[in-house]
Amino acid sequence: MKKEIRLFFTALTFYSRLPAPASAHQDPAGQLPDSIRYLPVIGWIAGLLAAAVFFCSSYLFGLSIAVFLSMAATILMTGAFHEDGFADVCDGFGGGWTKEKILDIMKDSRLGTYGVTGLILLLGIKFMALQQLLGAATQPMDFICITGLFVVAHSLSRFAAITVVFNHSYARIAESKASGAVEKGRPVNLILAGCFTLLPLFALICYTSRPLMALVIVPVILLSFYLGGYFKKWIGGYTGDCLGAVQQLTEVTIYLSYILLWKFT
Repeated sequence: MKKEIRLFFTALTFYSRLPAPASAHQDPAGQLPDSIRYLPVIGWIAGLLAAAVFFCSSYLFGLSIAVFLSMAATILMTGAFHEDGFADVCDGFGGGWTKEKILDIMKDSRLGTYGVTGLILLLGIKFMALQQLLGAATQPMDFICITGLFVVAHSLSRFAAITVVFNHSYARIAESKASGAVEKGRPVNLILAGCFTLLPLFALICYTSRPLMALVIVPVILLSFYLGGYFKKWIGGYTGDCLGAVQQLTEVTIYLSYILLWKFT
């Protein structure tokens, strides 16, 4: 149990800006591969935070500002960890035509035109999708249901990134000091991460009595497999930035899928 608690806090420290006990900072490289099993749980926390900020803000300021502040809260919680990866991927794959050039551009700390444009489009689509979904959902759905939608989106999108880790190889492991963060580790990590991901989805389906909500998994799987194959084709695998891009793109896909599924179920 102590080991699992340490792994959880290691994941909390690496994948968010939330405080953790000092023990989580001891030998982080050795614990990072196994701590990936708790990445969906970090998604639970992000989803709960987004829901709490949304409900408090919607009561005070209205729908649009509430959506904006809920997005800002999760970005602050993670330190824009995943958004930064997405922007780097936009710059790298937008401006590079060889593996070496793409990797060099993604390593550059400066943000380019592709990255800026990609972030604007991504955050814009996420904002509009949430506004439409939650605007239509505020009346017929209650606090528990909307909270479940947030939690599922954040946990499932993080699990999508984990599947890329287990299906492909790291593109530049020899030169990375933080390669432990993207090592697949043992198969049990994938199994446990899957359980942590399915738990809130199962609870949401039971609570709403909408079994077709399980279909939200389909576009997430398809997109994660496509992105994994795309990264493999161009750079021979994935990097940490690629995983951030997978998380962001699948999160947006989940919100868009919610809109369709809620409309037709």
